[in-house]
Amino acid sequence: MRATISVALLLGKIVTLMFISNDMNVMSSNTLPDFRISPRIDQVGIEERAKKFTTRSIKKETKVEGLKMVLNMIDLTTLEGKDSEGKVKQMCYKARHLHDAYPGLPTVAAVCVYPSMVKLAKQSVGDSGVKVASVSTAFPSGQAPMSVKIDDTRFAVESGADEIDMVISRGKFLAGEYNFVFDEIAAIKEACGEARLKVILETGELVTYDKVRRASDIAMYAGADFIKTSTGKIQPAATMPVTLVMLEAIKDFYYKTGKMIGMKPAGGISKSKLALHYLVMLNETLGADWMNNQWFRFGASSLANDVLMQLVKERSGVYQSADYFSVD
Repeated sequence: MRATISVALLLGKIVTLMFISNDMNVMSSNTLPDFRISPRIDQVGIEERAKKFTTRSIKKETKVEGLKMVLNMIDLTTLEGKDSEGKVKQMCYKARHLHDAYPGLPTVAAVCVYPSMVKLAKQSVGDSGVKVASVSTAFPSGQAPMSVKIDDTRFAVESGADEIDMVISRGKFLAGEYNFVFDEIAAIKEACGEARLKVILETGELVTYDKVRRASDIAMYAGADFIKTSTGKIQPAATMPVTLVMLEAIKDFYYKTGKMIGMKPAGGISKSKLALHYLVMLNETLGADWMNNQWFRFGASSLANDVLMQLVKERSGVYQSADYFSVD
């Protein structure tokens, strides 16, 4: 189905998104909110609530189950200028064999690489069930013409990417050009074809919770399958309060549309204890339906080994040296 998109976010009016099917010649419409009046966020309230999730007591059996769930939600990532074929192959092997000395472990959810490494990653993960995600749209800055961003996305998809992680144009967003950001996301969504689209907001550059909420709303209404906090290149990256703002946006969107949207905090989550706090927050905010890697991911490079160390400690009673775990 080919989508033709018309957007007019002017004068605070309700706008209409028209989807036209070339095959069936069917037209339907959905009203869009005025993104300039997205809900305001109580900074003190959101930070206090996020802090409370870190006080929950987790029993040993639940902890082990939660740690395995965390592993299965990780997008194992390498996004460096020095990435090589050898490094990508090693990461893909790690994605399939997290720690062979500990039987019964799940795989990670996906590996995330640059478009130039997608074909190699696809070959390396084989039929393991591990997805291949690719960044696109001139990651991490997003500073490129629209034609380049679309070509970037199409190249990744044609190379075999199952998922696309795009960045929004933060400069346009901060200048109040919300229709530009909306149209850009919608165009990339079309270029994705069957691949799922994760939209990176780069919350560290958006600064305020109000702007994070507004960007979340724009991304979801424009067609995002996931919303994602960060590239991991800007500090602060993912934080629990920012993630909570985005989870609440997902909940409101679900109540209004009936459509589930995934969430991916990325950057700064390297310890298993913190990852478990995120799962508590996810469960208490969105519920059990989101507690799987179809709807929640961690963008991380070093989290997996910390989780493995904790699992081995829970089983044996002692911590092993990091030398006993393969380097990501």
